[in-house]
Amino acid sequence: MLQNSKAFKKYFTIGCCGIDCGLCPRFYTEGSSRCPGCAGPDFFNKHPSCSFITCCVKEKNLEACGQCKKFPCTKFEREGKTDSFVTHRKIFINHDLIKKEGLAKFLGQQRQRIKLLRKMLENFDEGRSKSYYCLAAAIMDISELKKTLAETEKKSKNLDIKEKSKALSSIFDEIAKNKKYCLKLLK
Repeated sequence: MLQNSKAFKKYFTIGCCGIDCGLCPRFYTEGSSRCPGCAGPDFFNKHPSCSFITCCVKEKNLEACGQCKKFPCTKFEREGKTDSFVTHRKIFINHDLIKKEGLAKFLGQQRQRIKLLRKMLENFDEGRSKSYYCLAAAIMDISELKKTLAETEKKSKNLDIKEKSKALSSIFDEIAKNKKYCLKLLK
């Protein structure tokens, strides 16, 4: 294994392949199973390199495939067809935003989502909702997340953590139903 404690990429919260690493439950896991993000600190001590990292970072010195003139290439033919991993649901949306608006615009939006997710995890996670909140942060509109979180914070000041979690989840579920989002993990 490589002994690389530094990040290999500058922005490891976005995977070369488009995975939203900064919104993944494993990114927020404590202990040895925590994922450091795409080519982040100690990444190569936990994960083998992949063809996306080899092509995108090592060969082309890019952060994400959406920056590449050849995107989408043949590496993406299977993506999204068989994988139910939560953060894979938006890889093409992420790459399209990067390609059209630039990496800085994508990262700005991602930072907002990460900030909101951290607030949810700190104030509403009763120990069982991390994956649900990560999915909500990845899928829902940023304005919906902000509004819902602000309203729920006001209404739930005197509630215990389980009640707070239930209050936030019920509002997210209602929005998801109305907007036809899927906030449930696929099996």
